[in-house]
Amino acid sequence: MELVLNTFGTLLVKENNAFVILHKDGKQRIMPDKIKSISVSKGARISSDAALMAIEHEIDVLFVDNTGKPVGRLWSVKYGSVSTIRRKQLDFTLSGAAVDWIIKIIIHKIDNQAALLLSLDIEEKSLQPAMNKLTDYKRKIAQLTGEVISEIGASLRGWEGAASKIYFETIASFLPEESKFEGRSKHPATDPFNCLLNYGYGILYGKIEGALIKAGIDPYVGIFHRDDYNRPVLVFDIIERYRVWIDFVVVNLAIQRVITEDCFSVKDDGSYWLEALGKRILIQSVNDYMDEVVNIGGLERSRSNHIVIYAQKLATTFMNFSEK
Repeated sequence: MELVLNTFGTLLVKENNAFVILHKDGKQRIMPDKIKSISVSKGARISSDAALMAIEHEIDVLFVDNTGKPVGRLWSVKYGSVSTIRRKQLDFTLSGAAVDWIIKIIIHKIDNQAALLLSLDIEEKSLQPAMNKLTDYKRKIAQLTGEVISEIGASLRGWEGAASKIYFETIASFLPEESKFEGRSKHPATDPFNCLLNYGYGILYGKIEGALIKAGIDPYVGIFHRDDYNRPVLVFDIIERYRVWIDFVVVNLAIQRVITEDCFSVKDDGSYWLEALGKRILIQSVNDYMDEVVNIGGLERSRSNHIVIYAQKLATTFMNFSEK
């Protein structure tokens, strides 16, 4: 299970080799082998003994902000990156192989976007213009060539952005009236749908970063995203493969009209922020979806485990890389 501490005043402690959650309504006891990760929001606390027990059991401990994105984490020293992987990772980043890698990532993302649109109950004649544009953008991206990322960066960002604009415009046109939105708004969100997306992506960031660290990869050495100082930019690259999982969850919550105005607060500047009820619904929905076993590449695993497997394969790619 994913343990989420997001209620003000909640305290996680260790008691007789078990985790105990203390809150205003009492306490709850959970054994370490039942927990995959612990997420701590502002206003919640974790004792040092509980933190050390989490490290001992290789349980990720993440400290997250109001958008659900990790701002800090604890992990075992056993996750220390192998220096050979880090050297090879840097060599890969500066090579032509990185160009091919990121092109495949973005094409995979557009394929995912097209698949989600096709899964919606949209009339074919209404959907076809968007599908044609996505196909055209994917073709243009596939034709990009360069020896280093900087040679294709501007074009790749342009086509990727254009594809995402069409994708989200199509989703917005399909949603119930109360969930419609005008384009992506990141931080802060200016509507309920984007607020849910942003928080969901934050959860996904944490899962990907943890998988990279455990695989011995440096998440701060990016390939396509390389300009953000002191941020896990490789996570920003890899998340493009998996964003559609969060999109799917949020779209279905909107269609089912599960999220109500009680799930949000709206600030004076018009920004939307997820409140406790909204977080509880979204986090549970995301975790249920990530725990679902699916077949990817011939392997029957949970979606969360597929991320771990991908990180391990990427570490192997870096280790075996040699400039030709």
